Amino acid sequence: MKHTNDMAVPRKVLIVDDSAAIRAVLKHALSRDPRLKVVGEAADAYEARALIKHLNPDVLTLDVEMPRMSGLDFLERLMRLRPTPVVMFSSVTQSGSANAVRALSLGAFDVLAKSTNGIGQSDLVLLCNAVANARVNTGKSRSDVWKPSTRCTDAPEVPDMARKWGGEAILIGASTGGVAAIEKLLATMPCNAPPIVVSQHMPAAFLNSFCTRLGHLFPQNVQLAEEGLELKPGHIFISPGGLYHTGVAQRAGKMYCTLIDKPKRNGHCPSVDELFFSSESFAKRIHAVILTGLGRDGAEGMKALHDKGAHCIAQDSDSCVVYGMPRAAVELGGVDEQVPLENMSELVCAPVRGKL
Repeated sequence: MKHTNDMAVPRKVLIVDDSAAIRAVLKHALSRDPRLKVVGEAADAYEARALIKHLNPDVLTLDVEMPRMSGLDFLERLMRLRPTPVVMFSSVTQSGSANAVRALSLGAFDVLAKSTNGIGQSDLVLLCNAVANARVNTGKSRSDVWKPSTRCTDAPEVPDMARKWGGEAILIGASTGGVAAIEKLLATMPCNAPPIVVSQHMPAAFLNSFCTRLGHLFPQNVQLAEEGLELKPGHIFISPGGLYHTGVAQRAGKMYCTLIDKPKRNGHCPSVDELFFSSESFAKRIHAVILTGLGRDGAEGMKALHDKGAHCIAQDSDSCVVYGMPRAAVELGGVDEQVPLENMSELVCAPVRGKL
């Protein structure tokens, strides 16, 4: 898809939703921003397919639940045949949250939660502008992303790591495009790798579904982070978000999950910066990883860890869906190495393997 660098040219938005009322609300909200232009509306996936060919939109808004063909089925076909930035809507019910995480895994740019408070019109306007103007990789990072359908049982294992593990922890921060990136990264991690703590920008209800999904896909013990949970090899902890950020604390030489009662940072809870800053006092035990995402959350925290001796790695631009958060960390001078997503596991675990 071609984009112009002329920001005066409005970005073209196609709205796909089976509800005429919702389409009208979204069109009204988006049309108030001069940087966006709604060029078409579709009531289902079949109408959308025809309009995409004719209008070549820069961004799609897409409802997960639609008749004739679900939003998820349409999204999967779209990302395979004509990768396009997509912002989706999903309910915060249990099934809706699971569908939202599935959509993100398939390549949706982001998913906004439908709630009793409405459909997040202001968030949608901000997100559509960010999607349209961001450097979106519509090649390798989307088409080649790992899409597992069954639990991973053949992940590589580092012999005796639990016995000889040197006490490190891996902290991962991600935002837009992060669900697919995290799944691909975890698929290449040893089953008994050092403990992993993940801060992914998503609503709390979606994070719970994300944790459940990862638990079905991978052999490691995957759970939501709770206050006082000890970090152990072969365990993955997902920040639950909501009212608390997730951090890491150290007591008597051991590391534990901790919940941080602070306002949103960089507009997010959970915040990657809060996760990284929490481990600054024992930075030499930390492997910090920053993945694809909009904005700069995590950049300052990674710089602080880097300056205290942590091993800091950023996803490279070619494998990012959006090279925003990694770029910010690199520009601050907080990154030791930039690598493609497919090479990251080997690099993160190399110092640990060297101790075996």
